[in-house]
Amino acid sequence: MEFDLGKTVGAFVVLFAIIAIGTFMSPMATSTVMMVLGGLLVFGVLTLFIGIQHGEYRALR
Repeated sequence: MEFDLGKTVGAFVVLFAIIAIGTFMSPMATSTVMMVLGGLLVFGVLTLFIGIQHGEYRALR
C-alpha cells in the first residue's frame, strides 16, 4: 500500500479520534483530558514526522 499525504493524514486523524474518544470516556476531569489530548497530539505529530523522515532515509539507501 502506497501512502500519500491524504492517506497518511487520514490514518493519523482516525487513530487520534479513536484515542480521543477513549480518553473522553474516562472518568478524568475535562481539563485533564484536554491536557492529555494536547500531549498526545504533539507526540503523534512528532512521531509521524520522525517516521516519515526515517522512511525517506531508508528508501534512499
